[in-house]
Amino acid sequence: MMVGKDVSDISVKVPEDAYDTGKHIPTFSAYLTAIVRDSTGRVIHVHRQRSHSPTANFMGLFLPLNWYISTGQAFTITNATGGTNSYQPNLSGLVYCISYPNNVNNYQTYLVMIQVGSGTQSNAFNAHSLASPIANGSGTGQLVYGAPSVSNTATVSGSSAYFIIEQTFSNQTSSTIDITEVGIITFVQVTRPNCSCYTTYGQILVWYDTLSSAISVPAGGSVTIAYTFTVNP
Repeated sequence: MMVGKDVSDISVKVPEDAYDTGKHIPTFSAYLTAIVRDSTGRVIHVHRQRSHSPTANFMGLFLPLNWYISTGQAFTITNATGGTNSYQPNLSGLVYCISYPNNVNNYQTYLVMIQVGSGTQSNAFNAHSLASPIANGSGTGQLVYGAPSVSNTATVSGSSAYFIIEQTFSNQTSSTIDITEVGIITFVQVTRPNCSCYTTYGQILVWYDTLSSAISVPAGGSVTIAYTFTVNP
């Protein structure tokens, strides 16, 4: 094995196609941004960090179909309350697949919320729920959860394209509330391709972050948390 100077001394012409031509495979990044406001609506703190924590659930749901076909294995999805279901997508009439929301037949898979908590977890990949979720409400230690919003379309800016998931949380208590963890929760139902029946998986944690520093939401204040997912950042 050659290291250091041995490598730098090798005289080899680099092929032209090894240079950055601007036609490489798109890169992907995610950022979490939190904007804290006081009781008057004035911005008092902005927190931003790189997010790189898809969970095992996320990876299982998005594994390519050929992985399941070639391995013959199913993936176990664990919901936020600890319930488990076997997931093995296919194109046959007997294997379940995720369907787009269909109000007529009650086949629903959709974004539930960005959830915040006051705990931490060292292994985000294996997280199935927040360590200590902050409840939705105006009681002691609670935050009022606003409705989540998602960009209707991806925004294109130069060579980048991005979309945003955003939600606001209000502190209607008389004490400051600290947030140390954030996650994205989806509700998942799967159905057979022939729509003969469906199975409800429930609320699934698909993305999780422990914050690099706690976010303090003052009494009467609020925090808006946004996930920005970008291709070719």
